[in-house]
Amino acid sequence: MSIAQTHKEIEQTLGLVPEWIKQMPEGGAEGFWATSRDFWLAETAIPNKYKELVGLAVSGATRCHYCALFHTEAARMFGATDEEIAEASMMGALTMMGSTFINAQQIDHEQFKQETRDIIEYVKAHATKPAEQSKTEARLQ
Repeated sequence: MSIAQTHKEIEQTLGLVPEWIKQMPEGGAEGFWATSRDFWLAETAIPNKYKELVGLAVSGATRCHYCALFHTEAARMFGATDEEIAEASMMGALTMMGSTFINAQQIDHEQFKQETRDIIEYVKAHATKPAEQSKTEARLQ
């Protein structure tokens, strides 16, 4: 697909071609759009609302205010509530906090893997029936 065809398809899908995509070199724009169209915008195994919430968490972690704005608005478009948006933002922050500490401390990866598996097994073994589970236990399963 040529750059002109790519821009035409983007405009038909989004209503306009954003300036930042117009500035992408030929080859870059086509590849970016193909992935966007076939994965990000398409119906996939992960519902679009959740893909946008993941995008928002990553945006916070990478500190991209462009992406944070885009993924917040797209998540809302797909039905995300303010509470879900805040939770996704917090999950990104929590992941970055843990990651920063674990990497700076140079925690042994094999030990980390084993401890993670042990934690999951313990939580599974001590979980009660779904109707009786706490929110935390339900989320860990």
